[in-house]
This record gives sequence, C-alpha cells and structure tokens, in this order.
Amino acid sequence: MATTMYVSEDTTSLFKDKTTNKVARHLLWGDVVILQEDLPASGRVKVKARGWTGYVNTSHIGEQALLEYYFIDVGQGDGVLIVTPDRKHILIDGGYIRSKQLTKRNAADFVDWKFKKEYGKNKITLDVMMASHNDEDHYGGLWDLINPEETDELEISNVEVKNFYYAGINWFKKGTTRSLGPNKSGYYTPLLDNKTALKKYLPGGSGATATGYELQGQWKSFMELVIGQVENIERLSHKKNENGYVPGFTPKPGKPSIKVLAPVEESVDGKPALKKFSNGDAQNTNGHSLLLRVDYGKTRVLLTGDLNAQSQKHILNFYQDNIGELACDLTKACHHGSDDCSFEFLTTLSASATVISSGDNEGHNHPRPKIVAASGITGHKTIKDDRIVTPLVYSTEIARSYKIDNPEKLVLGKDGEEGIFNSSNKKAAIQFTSSGKVRTRDFWDSMFVTGLIYGLVNVRTDGDKILCATMSEKDGDWQVETFKSRF
Repeated sequence: MATTMYVSEDTTSLFKDKTTNKVARHLLWGDVVILQEDLPASGRVKVKARGWTGYVNTSHIGEQALLEYYFIDVGQGDGVLIVTPDRKHILIDGGYIRSKQLTKRNAADFVDWKFKKEYGKNKITLDVMMASHNDEDHYGGLWDLINPEETDELEISNVEVKNFYYAGINWFKKGTTRSLGPNKSGYYTPLLDNKTALKKYLPGGSGATATGYELQGQWKSFMELVIGQVENIERLSHKKNENGYVPGFTPKPGKPSIKVLAPVEESVDGKPALKKFSNGDAQNTNGHSLLLRVDYGKTRVLLTGDLNAQSQKHILNFYQDNIGELACDLTKACHHGSDDCSFEFLTTLSASATVISSGDNEGHNHPRPKIVAASGITGHKTIKDDRIVTPLVYSTEIARSYKIDNPEKLVLGKDGEEGIFNSSNKKAAIQFTSSGKVRTRDFWDSMFVTGLIYGLVNVRTDGDKILCATMSEKDGDWQVETFKSRF
C-alpha cells in the first residue's frame, strides 16, 4: 500500500524528474504526497501530489498532517471545506447552483477535484455537510453535490454524506404565502430538530396538515434530497447537541473541536425558539446563520455565515459576560463583506486574518470598502522589522485572476471542417444583450478569457502556526503569509 506523507515546508516544488530543476507544480505546507517508491535517505523521491506525478526533496516532506481550510471561490456565495488531521471532511455551504454561477462552478466541483485528482478516489465521503442558513447562494452547491441530475457534471457520482447539520430556520409556504414559518411573541417556534420533524412538514406530512405550513420551493427540493440520502440530520444551536459542540467534534487532545456559538436558542412555552429580528425575512435567514468556532491547539477560526448587524448585537449581548468566546485568529467575514455589520462585533473578534467570500454579481457590490477597512483596523496587529505581519484581509474575488487575449483564429465545425478564418479573410461580429439592449461588437476587437485561476484561499495550521496562501497568476506558485496564534 502506498505511503502517505505531507509537505513540511511552507512551499516546495514538485519536479518533473529526479535531477533537473524543471517544475511541474508548486506544493503547499500540508499537501498530501503519496510515495511511488521507497523513501531514500536524501535527494528526491517519486510521489503523486495534487493529481500530478513528479519528484520532491525528501527533506521537505514528513508525517505530520495539518488542519486544512479551503475557502472556495464560488462567486457569489460561500463554500468552505475543512479537512482535519485525521482526514475527516466537513463541507460548509457551496455557493449558488451551477446554472446561476458566472463560471458554472461551485463547491461541488472543488470537492470532486480533491477526491478524484488529489486523493485518486472514486467515491466522495463527507463526514459532515452543513448549510449555514437557508439562502440559495449557500446551499446550492451542496444540492449539486448530492443531486442525481447533476452528477454528469462531476467525475465522481458516488457521494456519501454521513451527517447533515443546519441552523433550524426553513422556508415554508402557507397557501400562496412564502415565509419562515410560524412565530409567536417575537420568536420562531417550533423549530425542526431532525429528519423526523422535517418529514412532517413535507407536503402531506402531519405537521403540514395540522398547521397549513409546508416546506417551500428550492429549499424544499434540497431538503427532500438530504432527507432521502443522509441518515443523520440535526439542527444546531448554542445549547443543543453535545454541550454546544457539533456532534463528534467535542474537545479531545490532539483533535479539532467545533463549538456552536449561534444561533442563540431561547425558549417559548417550553419549546426551542429563535428571536425574530425586524425588517423582514432576509434579516432572519442571515441573522440566524450558524456561528462556528473551530479550535485546534492554540488556534481559533470563526465561521460566520451571513450574520448581520442586528444578529451580531444580539450575540454580543448574549456573550457579554464571556466575550472572549468570540475572539479568533482568523474569521470568514460575515455576508460576503456586506456593510450591514457591527463595528463592535469586528472589534470583539480582533481577527489576525479575515477571508471575504465575494463574487462579481452586479447589484451586490461586495466587499464594501468600509468593511475591508474595518476588517483591517479592528484586526489583531503584529509588526515585525517595520513590516505588517497581521492583520491580513483576503477576498476570493480579488484573489481570482483571468488571462484575457484577442482571438487569433475563428474555427467553425468539428476540426475546422466548415472553415478557419482570421481578421484578414473574414469579417465577424458577436451579439449580446446588456442592460436590456442588444449590442454588437467586432469579433476580432473583442477580448476573451483564455485562462482562469480561481480565488481559492488556503489556510493550514499545526495548532500554533497559521499559513494563508493564494495562487499566483504569474507562475502557479503560492503567495504565502504566516503568523502565530495569540491564544
């Protein structure tokens, strides 16, 4: 059986052969390398890494697996894959469904690549799948991963999800009215705790029959797939489950724990309830996002969904006597860098690094300049040799890069059977609709995307040191920043 090892330097090269310095790929701290031959005492060893076969320096690999975070560039939306040192896989959110993505890609494609190309597997196994809340730019990519109608888009169609967790707020309809369901005295209740409770609110279920409320729209279709494919489904809150921890991720020596800090669960008539925030459904779907803190060694990473100013102030008030619970080394920014955000909340986090998951969709204008600035000035400051070590602010949208070129030839038909043309022998134009108007542009003067580097933000930690990295558009090497946990 092939031996699995891991890159032990911040970066190292995967060489094309054993003796020359021709580089096939650049590897990152913690990357999996699978030995293809016995490990020599020195020199280079043949390995498979990131789907490529090549050679690495034996002194640059070791046996220590890291805790890995992948903040996936899903355009508009969120997608985070966590890989634990004991190789458990946790997928939180996934972006919009492919058909609504500008790039026609989301977290499902990244997970597919990782298991097929990097691991060489024919089955995707997720120990945990989570929807931070019930907005489509978060659960759409999860839906694509488990939707049989979408598997043709993936190299691996065999997908197992062992556990599904969500925040408890659902989309319902009563008659023709869409809402977040029944509420009483300013609170949403009852909440749907598990698979049994969710089934009751599918069309024809006992809960739907008794109350007139049933799950609605795309959320209903997504949850039907989850109910049909996942054995264990649970609602999470700060007081539910295993003392407020995600089941299976309570504190244990040498392993990461995942604490649920929100939604903040209250009680109405003896039943679990969530506060109804003002100003409509969007404030409540976003405001009751899962707020998770991943602890590993000294490190703390806070995952915030789409929390807004109302919910952030509610959380601050709840934790006012234990405000240190919210401090972290790194945070995923709330709601893609929206300016509906509490400055006090960001100050309380005092993150050394912030990752903003944002896209190019018109109308959102994320990340907002005020929040990029606020993430910097509220961040934990570390200066060394008159240089800023932290705070760091990343954006998946900014990290994404395109190669853009003019066309050289226009090829029509299979293998050019209908003709190969260039600007000297064929006039051509492209037609498109922009702002409701049909526009025409000369084909040869137009620019086309000929290459794309996704804005994936990699975070790796051994429990003390934290590495953040994005890929360089110039040569595929890594732009790396490192800092130590302050906890």
